[in-house]
Amino acid sequence: MNSITQDILYKQTVIKYSYRNGVTKAAIKFKMHRKTIYRWREKYDGTIESLKNKSRRPHSHPKQHTKEEIKLIKNYKNKNKETGLVVLWIKLKQAGYTRGITSLYRVMQRIGIYNKAPSKKKEYEPKPYEQMKYPGERVQVDVKYVPRKNLTKEIIEQDGRYYQYTAIDEYTRKRVLWASKEQSTSASAEFIDIIIKKFPFKIECIQTDNGFEFTNRLHTYETNKKTMFEKKLEKLGIRHKLIKPRTPRHNGKVERSHRKDQERFYYNKIFCSFEDFKNRLKYWERVYNNFPMKPLKWLSPNEKYIEYIQG
Repeated sequence: MNSITQDILYKQTVIKYSYRNGVTKAAIKFKMHRKTIYRWREKYDGTIESLKNKSRRPHSHPKQHTKEEIKLIKNYKNKNKETGLVVLWIKLKQAGYTRGITSLYRVMQRIGIYNKAPSKKKEYEPKPYEQMKYPGERVQVDVKYVPRKNLTKEIIEQDGRYYQYTAIDEYTRKRVLWASKEQSTSASAEFIDIIIKKFPFKIECIQTDNGFEFTNRLHTYETNKKTMFEKKLEKLGIRHKLIKPRTPRHNGKVERSHRKDQERFYYNKIFCSFEDFKNRLKYWERVYNNFPMKPLKWLSPNEKYIEYIQG
């Protein structure tokens, strides 16, 4: 099943805007080259499927088997139907075949002489992207380790590590960041109060990974024992959604936001104390929430929320 990605929806938005206002205005508004918009318009037939990326796999390869080599392989295989791969390869080499046994195996699979054994592992089928309809419908939460290179030796010796707790609303991309000295279920429970206080909307669902700071789902002995974090959510009537184990892509929005943190916030900082880290993180939260984003049609998270409440 092919998923409808945000890139495809973004392309459709640009194309529709260009139909209404012209390609030049669309290029200026979305900061794109006019040729790119024209190329998308040529592909677009009114359906989202037409905007999906086509395969870039080349039709041929300079080192691919020649017609003569393929004919030789087919002839030898027809005459030696019960012959195994190794014996067949040796016979072909004696007839002038110069390629390795791996190449022979691959080309025989491609032309249908050998069929791949069916894989026992079920292939992953991505689900269609689930668009949120309003703020607070689902909030992704995760924890990021503050890189040691950003801490002084005194901090490492005294406190060990610092952590960044992050909550991101899937609809507006608005974030709440919190500096913590520990990564634990009690710290996670405390973060819920901070999220509720700082987000200007009601939260219906919080989505996390399976870390022990959130759940005992993967615990060896206490699988069914609720953590402080889970008890807090239950008390507040907030649904807790756990992603599939070892699939961080399911928490993709908060994971991508952490990459932005690394690229734009942590890359050149040295924190002198916990208060210094906490104050800088608050400032970075304001910067992030007021920065235009492509998935939001170049609105900032705060502007997206204002757009929603104004209807």
